[in-house]
Amino acid sequence: MIFDPLYLIMVLPALLLSIYAQIRVKSTFSRFSRVPTFRGVTGAQAAQTILRASGIHDVTVELTTGFLSDHYDPRGKVLRLSESVYAGNSIASVGVAAHEAGHAIQDATGYAPLKLRGALVPVSTIGSNLAWPLLIIGFIFMSQSLIMAGILFFTLAVLFQIITLPVEFNASSRALAALPAAGILSESEVSGARKVLSAAALTYVAAATAAVLQLLYFLMRAGLLSRDE
Repeated sequence: MIFDPLYLIMVLPALLLSIYAQIRVKSTFSRFSRVPTFRGVTGAQAAQTILRASGIHDVTVELTTGFLSDHYDPRGKVLRLSESVYAGNSIASVGVAAHEAGHAIQDATGYAPLKLRGALVPVSTIGSNLAWPLLIIGFIFMSQSLIMAGILFFTLAVLFQIITLPVEFNASSRALAALPAAGILSESEVSGARKVLSAAALTYVAAATAAVLQLLYFLMRAGLLSRDE
């Protein structure tokens, strides 16, 4: 299985898509990081403005380290922004900050896919950790029970990747609607923020595609998608 050409053939498109997505998100963010907003609003200010406009007052905005390490923590009610986003007054910074604020709005309104993704976090983590060892050992010793267990655990991780897509897309939609509504960006500036968020969304599409293709490969090798055993 380690040197199976079929695995390379099936996963290669997703690998190429992932590389393209990473290049695109970095180049797009870099491009619009050099374009300041007309009103000079920083990412932190944009996030706080959107949260207040949405009636959310129990979420704090904090500074964190790392490139594009921005995220929303629903457990701690904390929206963490990377240095370039937190203090940056560019279209890219404001767009990313608004996206994370979109997640906070999802949490406050009880957005179902976000709740489902949160529920899948522990099982998907376990699935990711156990799937590969079980599959490798299972295929080496031709143990159908281990292979099936590995596929089951891997499926949980795949489900997490899939449910992440609507969560991320919806957060971006909320952000792009909130930015002009809150007076943070003009309609002409929103197009730049849309490009930044679309590039970021592609990374999630690539991850989900890779996970699905790997699952299909394991199902084929287990004989579940073929009549030939």
